[in-house]
Amino acid sequence: MIYVFDTSSLSKLKHFFPGVFKSVWTGLDSLVLSGHLISTREVWNEIERGDVDAHTNSWLKQRKHLFTTPTGPELQFVAQIFQIPHFQALIGEKQRLTGTPVADPFVIACAQVRGGTVVTEERLKPQAAKIPNVCQHFSVPCMDLETFMQQQGWSF
Repeated sequence: MIYVFDTSSLSKLKHFFPGVFKSVWTGLDSLVLSGHLISTREVWNEIERGDVDAHTNSWLKQRKHLFTTPTGPELQFVAQIFQIPHFQALIGEKQRLTGTPVADPFVIACAQVRGGTVVTEERLKPQAAKIPNVCQHFSVPCMDLETFMQQQGWSF
């Protein structure tokens, strides 16, 4: 199983202090090394502009290879997402005006094309243009970080 992490879930890792939750970081490393935990270049761009804590940022920098460059089929799927007018709201007005990175459609496309599951902290909201809504529309599996950890069998 491939897990494609959104910025929100990578950012949430900052709550798992490495000195206390060593098994979380060991498990994540194992998944990264096996190629089962990936993300996209656009997520990396969001992280660089965001407020991720020092440990998580350092951990991610050392594993920058997990941030993949979108493939042709992934870019085609992003275009397919945006063919639905409602989902064009994935890119907010401020993001359009300032050229701020937008990873959401690329995360979904990466999971869809690679047969993976999206891991995000966004929640399904009726009539919203959120990752879980787009995933549901296109039948792409989607879960939050807690569900991901439960699927891994991790407990503390």
